[in-house]
Amino acid sequence: MTPTQDVWDDTQRLWDYQLMGHEVRPCSVAIGLGSHDLGVADATVDLYRRGMMPLMVFTGATSPTTRDRMPRGEAVHYRERALELGVPAAAVLVEPRARNTGENIRFSRSLLEENGVDVSSALIVSKPYEERRAYATARKLWPAVEFVSTSAPMTLEEYADAIGDARLVIDMLVGSLQRLLIYPEQGFMISQEVPQEVTAAYERLCAQGFTSRLVPDTARGE
Repeated sequence: MTPTQDVWDDTQRLWDYQLMGHEVRPCSVAIGLGSHDLGVADATVDLYRRGMMPLMVFTGATSPTTRDRMPRGEAVHYRERALELGVPAAAVLVEPRARNTGENIRFSRSLLEENGVDVSSALIVSKPYEERRAYATARKLWPAVEFVSTSAPMTLEEYADAIGDARLVIDMLVGSLQRLLIYPEQGFMISQEVPQEVTAAYERLCAQGFTSRLVPDTARGE
């Protein structure tokens, strides 16, 4: 589909809000959150090359979106990508079980503790439209650590072109915003202020049917 200008403007509002704008700095570790997007692995490797951390964790099992594309699991495919790009095997840990953002954080924390890694700060690397969600979840589940949320530097247009499905991207942005609205009350993430213009854009997109990634009332948290 080709979005109308009004739809694209509302999508841009959600995209801009999701970007945290954190200044990247050296941290104890980077945690790359598994997904359909190998760009997360590439962004994590770029941070490693820049000396931002000595160790990375890739976390993620599979989902309906990634089962065919990454049959060995998201974290495993991310690791393979990192090794292809020249990262030494000793600098990569794999957490292959997580199926949602909360598990990404909890299982990565356990893995690092099992390996005796002292973590005071962490780079959370995600897709651009999930920076804020990843940060809010990590802060809730691992409050002792200072988190820096980051992603590959891309515009909304560049990301939609890379995915090749504008409607899917819009649906994903709508779903991510919904979680920021409902998950704090369920204890899955910290609460963050959502500007009125962002909420209004979200509601307009929902009304126009961009709802395939919304969480049903009975769904469990991610």
